[in-house]
This record gives sequence, structure tokens and C-alpha cells, in this order.
Amino acid sequence: MDDDTAIVADLFDHLVRAQILLWNAVDGRLRADHDLPLSWFEPMRVIASRDHARVRDIATTLLVTDGGASKLVDRIAAAGFLHRHRHPDDGRAAWLELSDSGRQVLAAAEASFHDELSRRLGSTMSADHIRELAGSLAILRTVAASAGSASADR
Repeated sequence: MDDDTAIVADLFDHLVRAQILLWNAVDGRLRADHDLPLSWFEPMRVIASRDHARVRDIATTLLVTDGGASKLVDRIAAAGFLHRHRHPDDGRAAWLELSDSGRQVLAAAEASFHDELSRRLGSTMSADHIRELAGSLAILRTVAASAGSASADR
């Protein structure tokens, strides 16, 4: 293995492990403060960001399958945090809307989310470093998404 290959493998290890550590820390904080798993918080943010969210919007935004997004929606709805409304033009599709309790828990959880990110990231890196890292990760994500769609076409 040459040096470039080793560096790329090392980068992969750091990215994956950092993501796991950060996910676990934020998930733990949201569960402790609001009894809300991060896996529910993320789709709730997607729903709150749209006038008429669909399961497909969650799947696309969070890079999960439609079936996985649908199961998340079922669990969040069962907890009373969202409502489904039939699409007026397509009876097979549903629009998703946060319930009053869903909006309340999301608003409270947003504060914990941002506080935990600030503790984990903002206190360890400068704003310039965070912007640079975010830009680099955006490039990686775009390239990976393009490569994924190209391999799906084969």
C-alpha cells in the first residue's frame, strides 16, 4: 500500500469514527434532555422545514431508504409527534406535519442539539476551521452521491 492509499484509508477511519462519536454524543444528549432519539429528531427537522413534507423527502434528505423513512415516520406518529394528511391529488401519498407536541419537543431539542454541537465542535475548532471542514465534507458528499448514482446506472 502506498502512502496516498494509506492516507485515504486513515481519512476514512477518522470520518467514520468521528461521525459515530458525534452521533452518539448528540443522541445521548437528546435522549437525556428530551427523551427524543436523534433518529427521530432528524426526520422531525426535515418535516418542520417544509410546508408539505413526504416520506420521500425524509428519505432523500437523510440518505435512507423509503422503507426506513416510513418506519421512522410510523414510530414518530405513534409517539404523537406528527400527523399524516392524505395528499389531495394522490390518495396513496401522505403529507406529514408535526403535531403541537412534536413542534414543542423539536423546539426544545433544537436548543440541546445546538448546545451539544457547540460543545463538541465549536469549542474544539475555530469558526474558520469549521467552515473549511464543512466545505470539504460537502465536496466529498457531492462526489460520493455522484459516484453512487453512476454505479446504480451500471
